[in-house]
Amino acid sequence: MITAPVHHAQPPHWQRLWREAVRDPRELLRLLDLPALAATLSDAAAAQFPLRVPHGFVARMRRGDAHDPLLRQVLPLLDEDRVVPGFTLDAVGDGAAGATTGVIHKYHGRALLIATGSCAIHCRYCFRRHFPYAEQTAATGRWREALDWLRAHPEIDEVLLSGGDPLSLSTARLAEFTRELAGITHVGTLRIHTRLPVALPERIDAELLDWLAALPQRVVVMIHANHGNEFDASVDAALRALRDAGVTLLNQSVLLRGVNDDADVLAALSRRMFAAGVLPCYLHQLDRVAGTAHFAVDDASARDLVATIRDRLPGYLVPRLVREIAGAAAKTPV
Repeated sequence: MITAPVHHAQPPHWQRLWREAVRDPRELLRLLDLPALAATLSDAAAAQFPLRVPHGFVARMRRGDAHDPLLRQVLPLLDEDRVVPGFTLDAVGDGAAGATTGVIHKYHGRALLIATGSCAIHCRYCFRRHFPYAEQTAATGRWREALDWLRAHPEIDEVLLSGGDPLSLSTARLAEFTRELAGITHVGTLRIHTRLPVALPERIDAELLDWLAALPQRVVVMIHANHGNEFDASVDAALRALRDAGVTLLNQSVLLRGVNDDADVLAALSRRMFAAGVLPCYLHQLDRVAGTAHFAVDDASARDLVATIRDRLPGYLVPRLVREIAGAAAKTPV
């Protein structure tokens, strides 16, 4: 008797790339010919918030450049160990704004769902690096609590999927949620906050695009790029595919010392993202989260930077300089 071979389904290409991401800071430095920087690493910070960066993102870093702006965003440094007054575990008041499991309700007409705690890339300035994802993830329990809360609040017309990164979930898991969301007719807009089109553009595959194109809601994808060097041909292709699926593309950046606190860099970022079909929306002042103080730029300098780029760029390419204040009714202009 001849037994037919068993063919095991292969995981999607993006999931394989996810698993192959660099997780050892010293390995990252070896890949970039920067072994001497190992003396600046914090093992404690890497243990608390582990390094994760896809190889494709590493390939956009400049080899041998200790000040590379992409490297600075992901490398766990001794600077993170400093205890700085005013830098706390929950700088934006997520805990106080929790409405039910995985739902954060801060602003009128909008609700944010913590879809997952997973990200393809761990940014050192992340404002949720201390967030209790194990207890506060909307996808737990097949989204039931989040969906029940949305049904009970007809004033909510926009749902934001955040995390973590919601696109770290399988498309099937995302579709599970949106099938139920389609029956909540007062929700007209679905906004997805994601770093993956930039950090892991392979995630924007045919299955995901088919799902997005079929959604009944208006769909906004808010990507997150802080420097023009984060864009390459693979990112451009992913963003073009999202536009072709009918998605509105916006960007939010964080103003980071040593990364983009320069008018030339910010202007170049706006031009580069516009070339990729993305409009700048926000330039965030740093959320004052423990471990991130070395990224902070003072408000006066931030305003000067935005004034300079406003003189150089058309208005639609100038992001709004804002900060998030716990308990405020909206993002606060700086």
